[in-house]
Amino acid sequence: MSELHWQKSTYSQEASACVYLATTPTGEILLRESDEPETILAIRPQQLGVLISNLRAGT
Repeated sequence: MSELHWQKSTYSQEASACVYLATTPTGEILLRESDEPETILAIRPQQLGVLISNLRAGT
């Protein structure tokens, strides 16, 4: 398996908990927090879009 390239979200502040994203060769998006980097959420791009929409709507 190739090494993942984790990118910090632009919404993460320098001194607070940061959210990191990576993409797998199969197209899954991986999410993790700097507080618990061993806990990784795997999600498809379409599912991530729904998650973000719901978070913005407060649901």
